[in-house]
Amino acid sequence: MKNTKVFASVWDAISDTTEQAANLRARAELIHKIAGIVKGNQWTQVEAARRCGVTQPRINDLLRARISRFSLDALVNMASALGLRLTVESIDKPQPEVAAKASARKAPRKEGKRERIATRARVASQ
Repeated sequence: MKNTKVFASVWDAISDTTEQAANLRARAELIHKIAGIVKGNQWTQVEAARRCGVTQPRINDLLRARISRFSLDALVNMASALGLRLTVESIDKPQPEVAAKASARKAPRKEGKRERIATRARVASQ
């Protein structure tokens, strides 16, 4: 029988940490939203670049969803230039790896509920 791992998302599968996965997820959502605005308005890449305050090759990278070429900071700046407002939503979920690590320790830890806060960026038009 094969040993198969199951992940909550593709970002969890390709990331080493939950923090990296959250960063990739936020960048992907922003790229998707900005690209949707560019395509929806039928802007040329030159026009989109002017409106976003970047170069045309950067818009090309964005439209091709080359996520590794963008920092979260750069995408937030582009979204802001388009008049978008970003909000952060926190979702409390139990963190199973913390419980597994605690049970593997020899000395018992104080009982307490530990939670991980996952963040997800939401983009809204103003």
